[in-house]
Amino acid sequence: MVPGGGGVYEARLDAGLVGWCRQVAASAVRITSVCTGAFLLAEAGLLDGRRVTTHWSRAERLRQEYRRSTSIPIRSSCVTATCGPRRGDGRDRPGASALVEADHGAEVAQSVARHLVLFLRRPGGQSQFATPVWSDPVGRVGIRAAQELVHEDPSADLTVRALARAAGMSERHFTRVFAEEIGCSPARYVERLRIEAARNVLERSDDGLDTVARRCGFGSAETLRRAFLRQVGVTPGAYRDRFRLDSSAT
Repeated sequence: MVPGGGGVYEARLDAGLVGWCRQVAASAVRITSVCTGAFLLAEAGLLDGRRVTTHWSRAERLRQEYRRSTSIPIRSSCVTATCGPRRGDGRDRPGASALVEADHGAEVAQSVARHLVLFLRRPGGQSQFATPVWSDPVGRVGIRAAQELVHEDPSADLTVRALARAAGMSERHFTRVFAEEIGCSPARYVERLRIEAARNVLERSDDGLDTVARRCGFGSAETLRRAFLRQVGVTPGAYRDRFRLDSSAT
């Protein structure tokens, strides 16, 4: 793996270093680079005939100076790698996500991409989205009991009244303590959990949006859509299009 940075332009003039890269690559399992590190690989002839991603601001320079490779711009300075053939969906993946998928499978790559707010199959014009995260179970028994109730069944009655009853507290006291312990209101916590549940269903099934909404506690597809736009920044349908797991890859 070759790092990038401004020094790479000088480094590629070092014949000894370029030759060493060529020699090591002959027995390497994988050849990859970070950002402008692609220039050093190209200088060593290791990108000839290949499609390679590089930072968008340097893509044209790489294309002009090393015409034997095909440069693909990507709007990130840290996910750059040589790429294999296109996937069947015709869209390119960020290089780092492609490497994770190759080593550990599509589901692990999917999880990593989501937590790093990347699109595994990045659409043009949109680079990231907000991903909901909730707290680990807390030590306070009553609040933990409420959390467990939320996690057990997102479609259940998860009103403040029901959660307070599970916690053994009055609604007012429960709402105050929950916010202190978790960092958000019970209603917001429930919505975030339901969004996460819906994301998992959208990634793994062809169920209609009304079915997904009912399974995950939203009641209707319209309520699900509004929550997705508020929390995730895209519609449920758009999310499914971009994150649906490829069953053939798993």
